[in-house]
Amino acid sequence: MSDACALCESPDDVVAHAVPSRGDAVLLCGTCRPQVEGGELNGTHWYCLQGSAWSDVPAVQVLAWRLLDRLRGEPWAADLLDQLYLADDVLAWAREGAVDADRVVVRDGNGAELAEGDSVTLIKDLDVKGAGFTAKRGTLVKNIRLGADPTHIEGRVNKVAIYLKTEFLKKAN
Repeated sequence: MSDACALCESPDDVVAHAVPSRGDAVLLCGTCRPQVEGGELNGTHWYCLQGSAWSDVPAVQVLAWRLLDRLRGEPWAADLLDQLYLADDVLAWAREGAVDADRVVVRDGNGAELAEGDSVTLIKDLDVKGAGFTAKRGTLVKNIRLGADPTHIEGRVNKVAIYLKTEFLKKAN
């Protein structure tokens, strides 16, 4: 369909949308457009990317990649993103305009921003369910890993990988 949304194929409220960085335009419907422009993503709506991500049109590929990158916390989106092959120049274009506003910011109990690989200190004794020990206040957890949930990090305590709530941590100096 030539008068349909390039992503979900809906014919409703379709207008041209310029894909940032190069100015190529694609048609987007009234449902897709506000989400593409940085609004909150409706994960179930974007199942349509399983078809449109394989488009021959580079601008559609770029939009699909950027949306899948924003939806990376959804298992189906992460799988599709891993399968997706883009030419080097198209992938560079997609990364160039990726929305940073949707980057998950993880903060410790004091509000300091945490990054992958940081070290943190426990500020409270925590019972580790299933492992049979208590992680004591003051324990240093090195080389933390971040996930999609900004309220949890993954780290190793007593050689056991565990998830820790960020409210019980402070960034180590």
